[in-house]
Order: sequence, then C-alpha cells, then structure tokens
Amino acid sequence: MSFYAFMGAMEIGLIFGLVALGVLISFRILNFPDLTVDGSFPLGGAVAAILIANGRDPFIATALAAAAGAAAGFITGWLNVRLKIMDLLAGILMMGALYSINLRVMGRPNVPLISEPTVFSVLMPGWQPEYIEKPLILLVIVLLCKLLLDAYFSTERGLAMRATGANARMASAQGVATNRAKLVGLAISNALVALGGALFAQSQGGADISMGIGTIVIGLAAVIIGESVLPSRRILWATLAVVIGAVLYRLFIALALESGEWTGLQSQDLNLIASALVVLVLVLPLIKRGLRSRK
Repeated sequence: MSFYAFMGAMEIGLIFGLVALGVLISFRILNFPDLTVDGSFPLGGAVAAILIANGRDPFIATALAAAAGAAAGFITGWLNVRLKIMDLLAGILMMGALYSINLRVMGRPNVPLISEPTVFSVLMPGWQPEYIEKPLILLVIVLLCKLLLDAYFSTERGLAMRATGANARMASAQGVATNRAKLVGLAISNALVALGGALFAQSQGGADISMGIGTIVIGLAAVIIGESVLPSRRILWATLAVVIGAVLYRLFIALALESGEWTGLQSQDLNLIASALVVLVLVLPLIKRGLRSRK
C-alpha cells in the first residue's frame, strides 16, 4: 500500500471513528439497536453542505449539522419512550423519514463543495500536503470528542446512562430517570454520527443522498474490531478501542482493494468486502474459544 493510500484510509477511518463512538453509545452503553445512524450520517452531510454552499461559516454549519443529528436521535428516543414503539422499529422509521428529509434539506440528490471553504481549508496551515494535514486535523477532532465523552461518562448523569443500559429496571428502582437517559444518549450518539457526516462531506467535496448506506454496518464493525483488539470494560479504553477499530476497518478495506490486481477485487466489490470482513471479525472469537477449549 502506498503512503498516499494509507493516509487516505486513515482520513476516512478517523471520520468513521466518530460514527463508531456514536454506535458505541447506542448499541453498547444504552443497549439500544439504533438504525437512525444510516439517516443521521447523510443528514449531517446535507445540513453542512447546503449551509456552506449558501455562504455560511463552515464551523457554524458543522455545529448545526451535529445539532440536526442530535434532534434526529432525540426523536427516535421519543418514539420509543413516549409512544412505546419498539426500539428497533423506531430507528427504522426515523431512518426512512430522514431519507426524505435529507432530500428536502439539499433540494437535490447531491450538493458539491469543490470550490467552497470548509473546516479543513480554514484549519490547514499549508505546511504539509493536504493528504497529511487532513488526517492530523481529524485526529485532533476525534480525540477531543473521545475525551469529552470520557469526561461525561464519569459524571453522575453519565453513570446513570450506563446504568440504564446495563439494567434499566434496577436503575429505575435506584431513582435514575431512565427515559431521560435514553433520550440524551441517543441525541449524543446521533450528534456524533452527524458530525462525522458533516466532516465526510467536507473532506470528500460534497454531500450525496446515498452517502449513508451501510453506515451502521461500518459502525458496528468498528466497535467489534476495537473490542477484539483492545478488550476492556473501562469507558476510557472502550472509546479508544472503537476509534482504533474504525481506522483498522478502513485499512483492511484499502488493503483488499489495493490487492485487486491478483485477487480480482474492484471498487464495486466494496460492500462485499465489508460484509466478509464483518463476518470474519464475528467468527474469530468463536474460533479462539474453540482452540482454547481443545487445549
């Protein structure tokens, strides 16, 4: 793999590190199978792209994109908590609704940002090539989000959220407002995902209505890979693990595509490679257990 391809994989991997952090909150901490992710990721890209294309400041546009994702996650939680709709179905309903909302926001299937100012164009000092400076900026953003999450989950409200996901009945018996914990947790989760979508759109030069397809698979794969590489119950290591998992996932994908000359794989096989990689990651722990039991 060339250095350029490696840095490109790092760039996308760090962006999906934000998605992985969001998926960690919903699937692991809250134990809530939230499929809103496939809609909130392009929502973040759509909001940021249309605001930047209309002359708004890219930092304000990115912040509003994250706020839009938080609103989407809050509505998903509201459907489950207030209307008593099953958690999985609530996510599916919101994901479907967001497809139309994203089209409404953009007004067309895609919004280009080739000649528009972005967060990266403002922050990049120009001392190094763009393919080096972008991953460094993303690394700082992802680490900042990770540290903020670590700090939040060490607070009383953060611990209450973790207790809600571990055992909602017991947490409620101890006086924890479990419904509020779900609403806040899903809002934070989808805000991170939408932030990733906003940065992805600015990194790739535009937002597209189909950019969210398979986002939940990537997020889950990153979580599973991270837990396999760095297993730990402490939130400090868990958040780091999923970011590492997202980067490794993109590196594996890049390696598979780079080896296309002798494997015959092409860019249209990306989803096939991703699915095969997820299956492999899920099966490896079973193989390890089998080997240990034989020994």
